Amino acid sequence: MSIASASIARQGEKAARSQRAVALRPAIRLVNSLVLALLTIIVTEWLARGTLIDVSDYLLSPARPGMVAVLALFLLFIAADALFGRAYQSALILVPLAILPAFLSMQKQQYLSDPLYPSDMLFGRQIGELVPVMFAARPFASIGLVLGTLAALGLLGYLLVLGRRHFPQLSASSKLFRLIVSLPLIGGFLSLMDPNSFSYVRDRLNIVPMMWDQQENYRHNGFLLAFAFNVPMANVQAPQGYGADVITDIAPERLPATFFGGRNADVIMVMSESLWDPTRLNNAALSPDPMPTIRANSSGNLFSPEFGGMTANVEFEALTGFSNAFLPYGSIPYQQYVRRPLPSLATFFASKGYTTRAFHPFQSWFWNRANVYQSLGFQSFMSEENMPVMDKRGLFTSDDALTKEIIRSADQTKEPFFFFAVTLQGHGPYEKNRYAKNTIDVQSASLAPENRDSLATYAQGVREADSSLKALMDWAKKRRRETIIVLFGDHLPPLGNVYTETGYMPDVVATRKASVGVMKREHETPLVVWSSKRGVQKDLGSVSPSQLPYYVVRLAGYRHAFYTGVLGRLHERYAVVDRHQLIERNDRPRPDWATSGAPIDPLIRDYRYLQHDQMFGEGFGTERFFPEQAERLDAPAS
Repeated sequence: MSIASASIARQGEKAARSQRAVALRPAIRLVNSLVLALLTIIVTEWLARGTLIDVSDYLLSPARPGMVAVLALFLLFIAADALFGRAYQSALILVPLAILPAFLSMQKQQYLSDPLYPSDMLFGRQIGELVPVMFAARPFASIGLVLGTLAALGLLGYLLVLGRRHFPQLSASSKLFRLIVSLPLIGGFLSLMDPNSFSYVRDRLNIVPMMWDQQENYRHNGFLLAFAFNVPMANVQAPQGYGADVITDIAPERLPATFFGGRNADVIMVMSESLWDPTRLNNAALSPDPMPTIRANSSGNLFSPEFGGMTANVEFEALTGFSNAFLPYGSIPYQQYVRRPLPSLATFFASKGYTTRAFHPFQSWFWNRANVYQSLGFQSFMSEENMPVMDKRGLFTSDDALTKEIIRSADQTKEPFFFFAVTLQGHGPYEKNRYAKNTIDVQSASLAPENRDSLATYAQGVREADSSLKALMDWAKKRRRETIIVLFGDHLPPLGNVYTETGYMPDVVATRKASVGVMKREHETPLVVWSSKRGVQKDLGSVSPSQLPYYVVRLAGYRHAFYTGVLGRLHERYAVVDRHQLIERNDRPRPDWATSGAPIDPLIRDYRYLQHDQMFGEGFGTERFFPEQAERLDAPAS
């Protein structure tokens, strides 16, 4: 072969290699973006967890969604690059946006037990107030942090300009390919991120929104996915017109609170897990009556804002008198919003010299109760960690054992007391043979055998809850001091196909928007308000949990600017305050009251103003409406 021929051949091979390299460049860039996404997730999880030990399991375990998070971030990278027109350009923005919150979460967990939530941004004012204190305590570190932040921002700006010059430019076909592939997948992924709805695809991807336990939510799903689940809850805006003037214009209690000294009655509130009247079911006969005590002492019904779960939201309303109707749909105040001391029945009764104590025979981290109860002013919390070992019925502590513990604690308390207890026995699932013997016979031609067994198990739990109430009332009747007992169910039980097979509901879960009759049918639970000296408070109707403080404070002989003043005026007009509709005392509905554009009733407007003022605002109304809270905030730290 001549020298010329050899040269031509070499040039041809070189050209072929060059063409192959050009052809491979798009694929190489995609691989590089994937690797960059993987490294970003590793760094993010390392920072958020404070260790690398669990990161490999998160990424490699088939039961964890680590690689799903990597792929989701990869899709964001390539879609944003297509919009920028250059490969890797988006990394300069997306990588800091991923890493910075993880770093802040690490810093937060050095002082608090919770990871970073999007809703933490709602409390920027409190963080801002801490800045001068932090600067005074560590001035050089603070100056270094400020200078480091400015340097990082300057470097980021420089890299963005540099990237526009040197990062590879994407061809029109490459940009189109990236968008066609990534955007539908990103859209599909976003549709999975509603924690309030079940998703088969999300379940197969092992993404599990554990909103009741945020520690486990972040550990299992990873920082970015868990953070994304909580994003919708951060959208809490001040009601239009909120300010010091409108709070000043709200009328407090008609009579001075100091005019009423109260009777020093002891108060026991029991929120009974999944307590409901199963005799309401169509095409099912239960004998004997599983709830004779509750039925004989019925005060009405509680209109639960939830169904089958989200116990903490009902608890939040019952203890504070505030309403979930004014918060983002799907939010859980115990997890996202209780970040500072809030007024509650516990703070009110403590200001009257009462001992305040919460009881729940499960671990204190569940629903963040340990931190929340402290914020709500309870002096102590009896949980599984510090309670004596108690008998169980099935997997859970029995109602009878919890009732005995409440009685034991009450007998050892000399001062008047306010006790709040959350039972556990009634929690689902209602498997066959949970109890060695069921005393409730269920007859129904409509139910499949397994669903009839499930109903029988549930009904047996109701009977035992009823027996526990009777024991508590019998004990109270023998006491010299008046004892007020309030019992209510938090929501209907998750009985699944029992509802559809009996024709009670068209679906296995309750509807969120329907007529008053349907809503009551699917959201009412039993309510007992009883006094050992005054008997049953009858004919209360169907009321929201947020109305319970009104009944409790009034029955105890007290008056209060918010609990009997604001809630009292509200009670005269409205029985139910729900995010989708208001229900007046005559059962007249006001659907879509918050979104229809119609003028909002001043009663509801003022109620919302005060709630926002205490939960997120400036506390303009604390001294007038929650004087006990003002004293608590002014008291020196112990």
